[in-house]
Parts: sequence; structure tokens; C-alpha cells
Amino acid sequence: MNLERYQRIQQVLKSRQTDLTLCLEEVHKPNNVSAVIRTADATGIHKVHAVWPNEMRTLSHTSAGARNWVEVDTHDTIGDAIGELKSQGMQVLVTNLSDTAVDFREIDYTKPTAIILGNEKTGASKQALEMADQDIIIPMIGMVQSLNVSVASAVLLYEAQRQREMAGMYQREKSALPEETIHRILFERGHPVLAKVAKRKKLPYPPLDDQGQIVAEEAWWKEMQKA
Repeated sequence: MNLERYQRIQQVLKSRQTDLTLCLEEVHKPNNVSAVIRTADATGIHKVHAVWPNEMRTLSHTSAGARNWVEVDTHDTIGDAIGELKSQGMQVLVTNLSDTAVDFREIDYTKPTAIILGNEKTGASKQALEMADQDIIIPMIGMVQSLNVSVASAVLLYEAQRQREMAGMYQREKSALPEETIHRILFERGHPVLAKVAKRKKLPYPPLDDQGQIVAEEAWWKEMQKA
């Protein structure tokens, strides 16, 4: 790994927002999933959550580039997903046109926040609507009454980014991610071929020096080289 890439990855990890996330509830079009994850990466999101439709249990069709940088936690049910998000102290928002819905720009996104995005055809489920803390809407003044889910995610996340940028939440001296997560990402993204071999052989990732180069004992290299 060259020094420029190593420093770039470190800078990206410093700005990652661990308390801002999306939850995709049975979003079923792979191109939409890919676009949402790409936007999540662009706005500094570390992880998104998902409940997949039965016919789509993996991310095999999503953008590999974006998927490499944004972690995805899969849940069996939306109840499980929201329960976990609330246990992390997040306010849970859901995009839904209702009498109690507020303009998405009225929300304080500097608070720990999770945004539920519903299925392309039916929107968020009844359970998601009941469990969410607040319905939000993106105002429409044209003939259409909804945006594509990937477009909606971009609108919402960039408002969240704007607020957090103004609050200085992207200008950290130290990443909010655990040290072990930082090391794993640096190793896997900086040395992808060696990371795959180490993972297959169930070997720990050795330390990296301040240039991003591997610092490993001879025994580790010998194990890596075994057929």
C-alpha cells in the first residue's frame, strides 16, 4: 500500500459517523441498494442496516466499490433492526406522509439518528411506522408525490451531513471507530490479497507501520506461504 492511499484511508475513517445510519426495509431493486450505499459512503456513514426481501438475502448485485467501505448489518425483521438501533440511543425516523409528519429539515441530525427507508412499492411497514419516533417528509410541489428511494436517501443524508459539518462532527482528531475496526479496514483495504489469504488461513492481521506496511514476524509469513 502506498503512503498516499494509507493516509487517505485514515482520513476517511476519522470522518466516519458511527451514530448516523440508514435502515433499508425490503428495498428490493439492486440498483437502488447500490445507489443508497454509495451515497452513505459519500456522506461519511460507517454502517447501514437492512431487512432484505426473501428473494434477496445478499448484496451480490450491489456496487462492490461502495460495499467495500460501508458495512451492512442484516436483520431478520424490522422489529429486530429498530430494537437494536434504539438500544444504541438513536432517534428512529421513517419517511412517511402522515398527519404527524414533519419536514425533514426540521430534524436535528446532530443527535444519534437512524432513518428507515421503506420498500419501493409499499413504503415502510405498519410495524416500522408504529416503532419509529417520528415520521418525516420531503416536501413536493410538483405532480409526483414521492421520490425514488435512492434519491430520497441522498436528500436526507446530505441535510444530515450539512448539519453535522456545521457542528464540526466531521473534523475529528481521532476516529470514533474502535481501534480493532480501524486496523481491520486499513489492512483489508490496503492489502486486499494478503487479507483474503490470512482470513482463509484464520491468521490474525499483523500490525502496520506508519507507512502502512506490514510488520509481521517470520512465522506469520511462513504460514501465509504454505500451500
